[in-house]
Amino acid sequence: MSHRIDEHPTRRFKPYKGAAGGWGALRSVAHAWLESDNALKNIRTLLKTNQHGGFDCPGCAWGESAESGMVKFCENGAKAVNWEATRRRVDAAFFAQHSVSALRGQSDYWLEFQGRLTEPLRYDPSSDRYRPISWDAAFALIAEHLQALDSPDQAEFYTSGRASNEAAFLYQLFVRAYGTNNFPDCSNMCHEASGVALGQSIGVGKGTVTFADLGLADAIFVLGQNPGTNHPRMLEPLREAVERGAQVICLNPLRERGLERFQHPQHALEMLGNRDRPTHTGYFRPALGGDLAVLRGMAKFLQQWEQAAPGTVFDHAFLAAHSDGLDAYLASVAASDWAQIEAQSGLRLAEIEELARRFAGAERVIMCWAMGITQHRHSVATIQEIANLMLLRGQLGKPGAGLCPVRGHSNVQGDRTMGINDRPPAALLDALQRQFAFAPPRQAGHNTVEAIQAMLDGRSRVFIGLGGNFAQATPDSARTHQALQRCALTVQISTKLNRSHLMHGRDALILPCLGRTDIDQQTGGEQAVTVEDSFSMVHASHGQLQPLSAQMRSEPAIIAGIAAATLGARPVDWAWLIEDYARIRELIAATIPGFSDFNAKLAQPGGFYLGSPVAQRQWNTASGRARLHANPLPTSLLDAGLSETPDLILQTLRSHDQYNTTIYGLDDRYRGVKGQRQVLFANEADILRLGFKPGQKVDVRSLWRDGRERRVYGVTLLAFDVPAGQAAAYYPEMNPLVPLDSFGAGSFTPTSKFVAIKLEPARDDGRIA
Repeated sequence: MSHRIDEHPTRRFKPYKGAAGGWGALRSVAHAWLESDNALKNIRTLLKTNQHGGFDCPGCAWGESAESGMVKFCENGAKAVNWEATRRRVDAAFFAQHSVSALRGQSDYWLEFQGRLTEPLRYDPSSDRYRPISWDAAFALIAEHLQALDSPDQAEFYTSGRASNEAAFLYQLFVRAYGTNNFPDCSNMCHEASGVALGQSIGVGKGTVTFADLGLADAIFVLGQNPGTNHPRMLEPLREAVERGAQVICLNPLRERGLERFQHPQHALEMLGNRDRPTHTGYFRPALGGDLAVLRGMAKFLQQWEQAAPGTVFDHAFLAAHSDGLDAYLASVAASDWAQIEAQSGLRLAEIEELARRFAGAERVIMCWAMGITQHRHSVATIQEIANLMLLRGQLGKPGAGLCPVRGHSNVQGDRTMGINDRPPAALLDALQRQFAFAPPRQAGHNTVEAIQAMLDGRSRVFIGLGGNFAQATPDSARTHQALQRCALTVQISTKLNRSHLMHGRDALILPCLGRTDIDQQTGGEQAVTVEDSFSMVHASHGQLQPLSAQMRSEPAIIAGIAAATLGARPVDWAWLIEDYARIRELIAATIPGFSDFNAKLAQPGGFYLGSPVAQRQWNTASGRARLHANPLPTSLLDAGLSETPDLILQTLRSHDQYNTTIYGLDDRYRGVKGQRQVLFANEADILRLGFKPGQKVDVRSLWRDGRERRVYGVTLLAFDVPAGQAAAYYPEMNPLVPLDSFGAGSFTPTSKFVAIKLEPARDDGRIA
């Protein structure tokens, strides 16, 4: 097969001096168009992205402005569309040329570049290849394995955040009717800490702001987030906030170009003049894991100012009417030691005081955050500290203010709303029981870390993945791969080839599904699916392109086929539901709060807002009030069981040419990296201190208390503007270094933003342990 992919690209590292967006973005999008083998159709398709009657971008979950416009996608959105809408195919002919063992030697980029999966396939161990299987035979095989288990809890049902609301609802209904709450999902690895923390603090596990609130805020804090790469459409409201005089304060250890300045590709005069505009009014660089100490220091300054001038800092009326836990929290703040705050935060006390003054000086504040906050051991405590600060100033339940966890995958929030939850709320289970007349399981299921542990131990024997790339998205790659390979059956419902298909169980299926860009034709006509963005807006998505093969099926149809083969026609007639997805939405409306008149509301341009009880200052907590949590600062950010002193603390991150595990190219424009991903960004002084030179290859070994060796080989050191003692490297290449049992307290989120590492002279170049 012939593919335009450079297996030996030019490798280069040169600091990038341009702004985010701009001409670089346009060139990158044009290159993606040409590589799709479908350029003209994809240009027309892109103009339907995020439009009423069009399709939802398959990239991130950032919401949309209510304003109309021809172009409503960003650089990464364009890449996501082109990546999905390729004409290249992976079918039986492809596997006739490539054994699974040989494919394991290819990069993740190469695997997905091969194209769309177009027919159902079953692994044949005698030939080490996937071979065609009929859909009915595939469904029957899954049912046979599921029915043979001693308990439904021996199966794991993973969900990617790109699954639609309709697919997620059917999936959770099937799995609970089957008898388990084993729902590992991608949210476990990103914003689980946000859901846990906010649920305990304010009674709802998601954000409280709308897109319109960004235009009203006097201050926007952006913590542990790189929107220029991960949510590029966020850059426009940030720079607009700066232009109207609002504070935009960024806390990020690395200097990220999107948080510094932005050139809008859709502004002709700005492009012609090669001008750009700033996206912040203050940039602070805390230590990895130091955000809790920063926030506690801010609270301590607020407390001192309030004591000096009572009634001038805290919103006492709000606190008296809407909160509890204030006295215990303030006692904890008073007891917090300034020396510990400064040491853990990585900032000077003068910098923390400046942050506190900007926060206190704003009437309306929005706090935004992402994985730089959530992927630590103390992430739940950190997010509760964010909520504490906002409660002290009454910054919830008013326009232009609130909490904004910025989600990743385009429907990761919607999947949780639909019931993809290993620890489901009783209200959801009660609603399912009333509507469908069966008793759903009440015991907690497995999250992602627990699912991997169960598969390793032989307690779970079947894995079904609804989208995503579980083998690469998860921590401790070698152990995760081993876990999948210990299963009796693995099933991957996928659009493209990825490593999860190669780390298969003894029996294995690949089931090709439609993507967001594909027309979904069912008996009742062309179907739309729905998604929920980070602002709790729900809208419809209509595919625009003819599928590459009649053998490809929609995710709802695949789930219904598995369910019917396993359960028959209980608790619903699965085939009847698939004829018209409006029938699925009627069941959602009858079961999930906020979705009454679901089908009618979808006719509204831009969709409809689910609402937030916090906006009305209603708190769905046990006490009926928002709670301030008095969490102590960690005694140490390092794990107490380490037998060695780390050389550096590593955070994993994405390049600009990827989205989650999907890698669109081998360049990282904003960081000046070209043609390579096996790199480690470190402070030049640290590189020299450790006895190495910039450009030298090293092996990276992580430290953990279990004595296992976790190592990545042949990593190139790049001297970068990284704070001393820190390092950064790409995900998923560095996932082998993240220990499976290093996870957040209360969240089980892997600690991918705080990995203790040692650097050693390279033993081998290019091998990954």
